[in-house]
Amino acid sequence: MKILSIQSAVAYGHVGNSAAVFPLQRIGVEVLPVYTVNFSNHTGYGAWRGPMISPDDVREVITGIEERGVLGEIDVVLSGYQGGEGIADVILDAVARVKAANPAAVYACDPVMGNAKSGCFVAPAIPILLRERVVPAADLITPNQFELGFLTETEPGDLESTLASADRARQMGPRTVLVTSVERPERPEGTIEMLAVTDDGAWIVQTPHIPIKANGSGDVTAALFSAHFRATGDAADALARTTSSVFDLLTLTHGSGQRELQARGGAGVLRAPPDAVRSDPGSLSRTPCSTRVRVVRARDDDNPRWALAT
Repeated sequence: MKILSIQSAVAYGHVGNSAAVFPLQRIGVEVLPVYTVNFSNHTGYGAWRGPMISPDDVREVITGIEERGVLGEIDVVLSGYQGGEGIADVILDAVARVKAANPAAVYACDPVMGNAKSGCFVAPAIPILLRERVVPAADLITPNQFELGFLTETEPGDLESTLASADRARQMGPRTVLVTSVERPERPEGTIEMLAVTDDGAWIVQTPHIPIKANGSGDVTAALFSAHFRATGDAADALARTTSSVFDLLTLTHGSGQRELQARGGAGVLRAPPDAVRSDPGSLSRTPCSTRVRVVRARDDDNPRWALAT
């Protein structure tokens, strides 16, 4: 599998491509990283150095890749933090060129704009561009709950409203939605969840909540889920495998006492996460962190409406 990953890069820490490339390589994916910014560190520190890369320069890099004749080999275009607002046009153009060369390719968009605690941390024009132009062109999106609410102009909270917001996002264009960092009020205390929704159903996985702010964990999540789902077409399996790896990375990071995501120590679980598989369709899937992927919605083939799974 080949993934064209158009995201930020930092020298210190792990966000954007600096977070996504290594985990993808550990599971056997060839990554073509294209940078939208080249910063010293992520912007959460309040100060950073280095350039935003101009849209023309980003386009030139992609054109150079195209001239090597490899666009037809790309299975996934993955985008994350965009930097300047002109990058959206470059991404959409790259998606069109890749799909022209390989109609089976998919576009996975991580609509990075902010979170519930920090609010938006991107340029003011970016969220509107994502909602109006970029997300409608995507096949798969990986928003957190805050970003899902902005994209759909809804307020996802409990499971039903989050499912409804995901469906509204799917009506915008992407058929697959992974909602990361789901914090519904009815969940057990000390837990956090992720929810995957496709045409075939919806699945949720719950893990203990690790009390750290690990910038880049969303970038790893988007990258791994996109790769696993593209490889198998099985959202529950992709959710289980992704959760297994990300939980392990966050556990390692928390134990290290460091401020930045610790990817190096997670090489083993990134390469081959044990037990993160499904057995029978609709069954529960156990991950190494002793959590399970649970079916929360299944399609009734005799009825076009969704039915909640029991």
